[in-house]
Amino acid sequence: MADPIHHISDSRPVIRQLDEAAINRIAAGEVVERPASAVKELIENALDSGATRIEICQAQGGKSLIRVTDDGCGMTPEDLPLALSRHATSKIDGSDLLNIHSFGFRGEALPSLGAVGRLTIQSRAEGHDASEITISGGEMTPSRPTALRAGTVVTLRDLFYATPARLKFMRSDRAETQAITDVVKRLAMAEPSVGFTLRDVTGGGEGRVTFRADPEQGDLFDALHRRLARVLGADFAENTVKIDATREALRMTGYAALPTYSRGAAVAQYLFVNGRPVRDKMLTGALRAAYHDLLSRDRHPAAVLFLTCDPTLVDVNVHPAKSEVRFRDPGQARGLIVSGLRHALAEHGHRASSTVAGATLGAFQPEASQPARVYQMDRPGPQARAMAYQAQAPGFAELQDSYSARFEPQEAIAPFASPDDADAVVGTAQDAPLAAPLGAARAQIHENYIIAQSEDGLVIVDQHAAHERLVYEKLKTQQAERGVAAQALLIPEIVELSDGDRAALLEAAEDLAALGLVIEEFGGSAVAVREVPAILGAVDARALLLDVLDELSDQGSSTTIRARIDAILSRVACHGSVRSGRRMRAEEMNALLREMEATPHSGQCNHGRPTYVKLQLADIERLFGRT
Repeated sequence: MADPIHHISDSRPVIRQLDEAAINRIAAGEVVERPASAVKELIENALDSGATRIEICQAQGGKSLIRVTDDGCGMTPEDLPLALSRHATSKIDGSDLLNIHSFGFRGEALPSLGAVGRLTIQSRAEGHDASEITISGGEMTPSRPTALRAGTVVTLRDLFYATPARLKFMRSDRAETQAITDVVKRLAMAEPSVGFTLRDVTGGGEGRVTFRADPEQGDLFDALHRRLARVLGADFAENTVKIDATREALRMTGYAALPTYSRGAAVAQYLFVNGRPVRDKMLTGALRAAYHDLLSRDRHPAAVLFLTCDPTLVDVNVHPAKSEVRFRDPGQARGLIVSGLRHALAEHGHRASSTVAGATLGAFQPEASQPARVYQMDRPGPQARAMAYQAQAPGFAELQDSYSARFEPQEAIAPFASPDDADAVVGTAQDAPLAAPLGAARAQIHENYIIAQSEDGLVIVDQHAAHERLVYEKLKTQQAERGVAAQALLIPEIVELSDGDRAALLEAAEDLAALGLVIEEFGGSAVAVREVPAILGAVDARALLLDVLDELSDQGSSTTIRARIDAILSRVACHGSVRSGRRMRAEEMNALLREMEATPHSGQCNHGRPTYVKLQLADIERLFGRT
C-alpha cells in the first residue's frame, strides 16, 4: 500500500532559487503571526525612531486596518524604498549581532508586511520634504510627495490578503483586538515616558479610544509606578513592593505584588530584558520559585520586572518574534530574580494587600429595604468623650435606682464603663500601644479571632494562621543556620539514567548536597544516592531524582527538594502553632501582634491566605451611615 503522504517525487528534485515575493511571504509567516505581531513591529520601529507619542488605530481586530502614527525622527524620500528592502536597517551595521541596543535590528518587518498586505508609509525627516511610498503584495510603487508635518504614519490594510490561507487561522475580531491591546500595554509599561493612544476605528471616523497612557514624568520608579497604575489598575499599584536588586552585571528593577494580591492564572506577569518584553520559561519559573512557599499551588504571583545588563550578555536573536532571550549565565539571572524578590517581600514584614480589606467590607451588606438615611456626625475628641461620660453617669445611676426600686431585679444593671476602664472590661493589657501597626488587642471572639484596635481602624487576626506563619519562619531560620541534616543510607540506592540525565544531575550535585541529597558517580550511566534529607524520612530515591531532573530540564534548576522540606516544616508549624478554640490572655494576644510586626511574610499563612484584615475607621463609619 502506497504511503498517503509522499514528500519526495520519483524523479530527481531540482534545486531552485525562490523569488523575492515568496521569500518575503515565508519571512512574514515567521515574523507576523497575527495582527498583534504587526502592531508590535510597527510600535517598536516608532520607539526606535525616538517617538514621544504614538497613536495606534485598528479596525476589525487589525485584519482590515492597522495605522501607527508617531512623532519620531522620520525618513527622507531616499530612505523609503530602502526601508522596504529585506535586511535593510538603521539599527545595526552588521559587525556585532550581540551588541544590540534597539528593538528592531533584522530589517524584516516592513518588507514582510508589504508582502502579505497593502502597506503605505508616509514620513518626513527634519529638513526634508514629506514623501509617501506604497507596497502591495510585494509590488512597490515609486515614492511621491505627500502632506505630513513630522514623524511617520504607517498604514497597513487587508493583512494577509496575499496569503488568504492565513486568514482562516485568525481568531474573532474581539480576540484579535484583545491581543493588540495586550501588546500596546506591554510596550507602554516598557516606555513610561512615551504616550500611547489606541483607537478602535471599526465603524469609521475617529473611532473610540480603548486605551490611553500619557507620558509620565519623574524618576524611573515614580514614572513606572504611575504607568502601572494606569495600565494594570490602582489595586496593583497599591499592593506592590519596589524592586531594585543587583547581582554582578545584572540589575533588576520593577514592582512585585504582595502574596495576598495573587491571581488565579499567570496573567499579570510581565518580564522585560533590556526594555524588551519577553515570554521566557526560565524567567517565569524563577518568578514562581520566589513565591513558592508564600502562595498555594492554584495561585499565581503578579509582577512587572525589568532585567538590565550589557547587551553582549544576552542573545535576543533566538526567536523569530524576538519574544525569547538566552542569557550567557542563566543561573545568575534566575538567582537574581529569586533572591531579589524574596528580600524585597521580607522587608515589608507583615504587610498584606488592601484588597483583603476591600473584600471584607464588601461582605458586610447592610439591610436596605429603603434608601439608607445619612447621619451627619462629628467624631468627638477625647475631652468631649470624657465630658459625655460624666454627664451620662449620674442620669444612668438615677435610672438604675428607680428601676431597682420599682421592679426589684435579681441582678443590678452594670453601669457604663469609663474610657479608663475599657481595657479592664475586655481583659486587655493596659500598656498595649495603639500606635503599633497592628494596634492593641481588645478581645477574642469564637476562640480564634483577635480583635485589635489601632489609631485609625480595626484589625481582625486569625490567631492560628498567624502563629503558623511565625513558627514556620522560625523553623526555616533555624534550619538555615544549622543546615539540612542528611541521613546516610545503609545501602546506597543505584539509579540508572540516560547519559544526558546523569550529566545534568552530577552538574547540580553540589547544590543538591547542600539540601541533604548526596549523589555520586557509580559507573556507566548510573548514579548512587548515598544520603537523603533526614527530615523527609523514607524516600523513593529514584522518583525524587526524576522529579529533580524534570525541573532541571524545564527551568535549568530545581526546587523540588527545597519545596518538600518546606512542606514538612509547614506541617510541623501547623501542628505546633496556637490551635483554634484556645482562649488567649491579653498579654499573649499582644505578644502575637508584636511578633507578627517583626516577622517577614506574616501577612499571609503558609498556604497564601491572609492572616489579618485591617479595616479603616472611615470605612467602618461609612457602613453605618456616619459620613
